[in-house]
Amino acid sequence: MRISSALGAFIVASTVSCLTNAPDHASRYIFAAPYDQSFLDGYSVIKHVGSIGPYSNHVSYGVGRDPPDGCVVDQVIMLRRHGERYPQSSDMEAIHAVLRKLYSFNITAWEGDLRFLNHWQWLARDSIFALETASGPYSGLLTAYKHGTEYRARYGHLFNPNSERKVPMWTAQYERVIQTARKFGEGFFGWNYTTSAALNLIPEGHPQGANSLTPKCPADKHYTKQCQTIPEYRPEFDVAAARFNGQNPGLKLNASDIYQLMYLSVYELTSQGYSDWTNVFTLDEWVNFGYTEDLSFYYCVGPGNKKYSSARGSVFANASVTLLNEGPEKNGALFFNFAHDSNITPVLFALGIHVPDQDLPISHIPFPNPYKISDIMPMSGSIVLERLQCNATTYSPKGTYVRVVLNEAVIPYNSCQDGPGFSCSLGNFTEQVGNRLTDYVKDCKVDPSAPQHLSFWWEYDTSNANNFRTTEIPYQGIL
Repeated sequence: MRISSALGAFIVASTVSCLTNAPDHASRYIFAAPYDQSFLDGYSVIKHVGSIGPYSNHVSYGVGRDPPDGCVVDQVIMLRRHGERYPQSSDMEAIHAVLRKLYSFNITAWEGDLRFLNHWQWLARDSIFALETASGPYSGLLTAYKHGTEYRARYGHLFNPNSERKVPMWTAQYERVIQTARKFGEGFFGWNYTTSAALNLIPEGHPQGANSLTPKCPADKHYTKQCQTIPEYRPEFDVAAARFNGQNPGLKLNASDIYQLMYLSVYELTSQGYSDWTNVFTLDEWVNFGYTEDLSFYYCVGPGNKKYSSARGSVFANASVTLLNEGPEKNGALFFNFAHDSNITPVLFALGIHVPDQDLPISHIPFPNPYKISDIMPMSGSIVLERLQCNATTYSPKGTYVRVVLNEAVIPYNSCQDGPGFSCSLGNFTEQVGNRLTDYVKDCKVDPSAPQHLSFWWEYDTSNANNFRTTEIPYQGIL
């Protein structure tokens, strides 16, 4: 009897052990596969709408998001993009133009793929230009709040709610970015937000020089010239135009119109949670649309604009290396920052994250695509630098290590994986990033009267005066 009981216990223990990493249903249903065999992310339109669509996690490399065994996070530096938003006034000008053209053909009964136009209306109002979406499944305000609550669960051990010291946060002084910071703060600090956080607003203008989350580069004439030559055309847009025109006699759309209608579709999807337009384009056409966005970011504010992207990104990257080396004892453990997508992609380049071996081709789409902006910086995207204190393992000594987390996926360095969980030792991280940093002040020809380095992480306001807005939000369009 004793042998039988012991054997039974052994069998149960062994069964539980072999399913440790399996979902719960695997132990309940005898024929259930313990691991899903369908990975359909690539078939999601959200992965092919560039930087203007709803948030999605970066494709995982399988590295655990939690700290490696024997490690604890003791400092966090986050740079987060604003949440999902309504179109800007510049976006709306193009959207209104293509809608005027669409309806100028006076088609009274739409047919085929466009039959939904018999009852469809564009609902975005001018009064909400550029603001965070406030409702629906892709609400930018809700996404920011939830992100804050998730990070409270993940990094709450770094916050002492009983401390009299306020935790500073920093945001670019642009309304939608400020809204994101506030909602994230409410989510992270909860009922302590009012008294425990101190939101610092960092102006976006040229006078800020290097002391900015949005550093300008007066010398970057390349930015304007290069971006003007990035094509918004793909041959598949001609195919879509021909399809719609064939289904509706008298309609004369072209490839440029298709691009603008796809642009409209993404904003409608983001703001309302659904768009009839999304379904009239094939997935191949969406893959092509996404690549136009990839090209734009790569050559304008990414690795394709090497000199000036490196210079702008080096501001944040250099200050981050300094913080990580000084440690939490000197400056604190939590550094939450908020800016725009075009400010974050240069930082990724300076850190050596998502730097393709070759420039993206204009003539065709490379598969696999090494620079998908929907993976790199969607709405609500973020990059996090985690400072880890780790015990010794059989292959790594006790010490301080660094991990990069991009949109909740751990992104290991190919050239530095000397720590637990594919982390990089702080010394090697410092050397590796240091070798990439360039001189922002020199390369961008920053005015000598402007700040020459980032100092707001060390010199900040401890007031909670900016934690909430007390006046009406002004019109965000271009007057």
